[in-house]
Amino acid sequence: MSTHFGDRLIDAIREKNAPVCVGLDPLIERFPKALLQDVGIPLTAAGAVEPDVDPAMCAKAMRAFGQEIIRAVAPHVPVVKINIAFFERYHADGLRAYFDLVRFAREAGMIVIGDVKRADIGHSSTQYAQAHLLDVPGADVAAPDAITVNPYFGFDTIRPFVDIARAEGRGLFVLVQTSNESAAEVQNLVLPDGLKLCEQVGKLVQTWAGGEGLVGRSGYSCVGAVVSPRDLDSTERIRTLMPQCLFLVPGFGAQGRTAAEVAKCFRSDGTGAIVNASRSVIYAHNIAPYCDRCGTDWTRAVEQACKDLVIAIRDVVPH
Repeated sequence: MSTHFGDRLIDAIREKNAPVCVGLDPLIERFPKALLQDVGIPLTAAGAVEPDVDPAMCAKAMRAFGQEIIRAVAPHVPVVKINIAFFERYHADGLRAYFDLVRFAREAGMIVIGDVKRADIGHSSTQYAQAHLLDVPGADVAAPDAITVNPYFGFDTIRPFVDIARAEGRGLFVLVQTSNESAAEVQNLVLPDGLKLCEQVGKLVQTWAGGEGLVGRSGYSCVGAVVSPRDLDSTERIRTLMPQCLFLVPGFGAQGRTAAEVAKCFRSDGTGAIVNASRSVIYAHNIAPYCDRCGTDWTRAVEQACKDLVIAIRDVVPH
């Protein structure tokens, strides 16, 4: 792979007119019962998943669910974000399912973000970077196009990821302002110069993103940032501080961020961000009005929720 990640992402967003990403956070407890029965997951009389189900069986259900989600959303959005935590729960079987779905989504023409939030000191970071950003041809393992990384160890822990991203046409999204409630306890700390900690991290990431060979023809770097608009003033400042960084924007939908709030993550020309929604799309079969409208056709519910997500974000993106 040699094409610059930032350019590929911008092109993919324009092709589908959808600055939108669907997050795959699969919990078998929330899967459609028909799918669980099809793969042989044992259910209680009340329809709940039996405790202590074999991990290999759970991983099989995760793979089947993920493939159906990808088939439903691929015509409408350019990106899927797969959260590895939900797969690691099932150890080796789960990791095989994770990498199988990375490959499946890439073969479906989607850009894949691995939500892995890795970083460490010394050689450990190099191992993480190679594990999550490099294909393994002999093992038929496809790595994601981009991953999330944690900057709070400093740049020496990010450098191995940057080096591979530059050489292999991959991307990074560095955590800057996250969507969880207690994030403000750390990220909103005010520094002596008046900047919040998340804003200072944003300045650092912009410095890293502007390094040699990292900025593409689109003007964006392959090093982007995870920025949730939980603090609108700070979000606007971060957007100004990071002109060359693409934003991966969590928090829309089930986490409560509105379309008007996520709009603050885009630049004035309507570029620079991709908005993620997970539970509000992938579990649409359990959410009104989709479950009422689509009945037992759970993949149609997912597809309709995805289409509505795209419309909602299109309506607020600057033109």
